[in-house]
Amino acid sequence: MSIDQTSQPIKPLRIAVLVSGSGSNLQVLIDAMQAGALPIEIVGVISNREDAYALTRAKDANIPVAVLSHVASGKRMGIKTFEAHANEQLVAWQPNLIVLAGFMRVLSGSFIDNAPASMINLHPSLLPVYKGLDTHKRVIQAGDRYHGCSIHKVTAELDAGQVLTQAVLSVGNSDTAECLQSRVQKLEHQLLPWTILLLAKNVLSLEVNNISSQAKQYLPTLPLQLLIDA
Repeated sequence: MSIDQTSQPIKPLRIAVLVSGSGSNLQVLIDAMQAGALPIEIVGVISNREDAYALTRAKDANIPVAVLSHVASGKRMGIKTFEAHANEQLVAWQPNLIVLAGFMRVLSGSFIDNAPASMINLHPSLLPVYKGLDTHKRVIQAGDRYHGCSIHKVTAELDAGQVLTQAVLSVGNSDTAECLQSRVQKLEHQLLPWTILLLAKNVLSLEVNNISSQAKQYLPTLPLQLLIDA
């Protein structure tokens, strides 16, 4: 699929990113934004961990951050409290798209349904197989020939929303879970910006259920796949 790079400039897609860890995928988006390779504006980053290195990446790029990790007693912030503060912050930022990139808390259906924008999640498996955690280890144990990552629309059911795109690699006989984690992360760094570009260009829509049956006859079946030797 080719994208016409000579088309008229489009209004940047306002993106909020939820993170829990190092933020390598966030950094990819920051770099692409700053290079003008993606028509996006990262309006803010929310972390449920105050020690997440992703916060440093955001601050270095002068992106607003919100840390929602603990309450006054020092205990971990409960999910309802987190969601209340996160929703307030998202409403203030007014994103067009919310991206979960290495975000490690399960969100409630109420929060997802009432968020100011649709959410997508980056998951390290070829959904619908291997929802949840430890995906690389489970692939090795099952002896699968293929592995990869998926981007799906977030719904109340864990890792069960419509899969939009996937990146696929072959599993080698000598691959370990740690090796696969590294290889899949390279796929993630390509799949996430590619997917967001398709969304920003209106090549891909999050409203997949609203596409007419007649139109679906002429459109590729989701998920769109990248086959990458990583």
